[in-house]
Amino acid sequence: MSNPSHVLEVHPIELRDDMIYEVQPKAIVDRQVRKLRSKDIASVKVKWKGHSREEATWELEDKMHEEYPYLFDNLSNYSIISIKFRRRNFYKMGRL
Repeated sequence: MSNPSHVLEVHPIELRDDMIYEVQPKAIVDRQVRKLRSKDIASVKVKWKGHSREEATWELEDKMHEEYPYLFDNLSNYSIISIKFRRRNFYKMGRL
């Protein structure tokens, strides 16, 4: 017996000439800054189109801003919180 609610929708996948499928980012869901001895390294957690939030990955903020500047348009509603843990500073992004 078949159940019509178990039917999956098929979405076409765009492949480049070299047969690589490029996933586009959907949104930035988190941000952190790791403070090293001489510099800060900013990362953003990116949710990718067609993937769940649990599959979001940490990417370098500079690289993402360079390749996908539109993702940063609505980040003005966020604030950065500083957290000190085991003599190290961590920064966390949160909504205002």
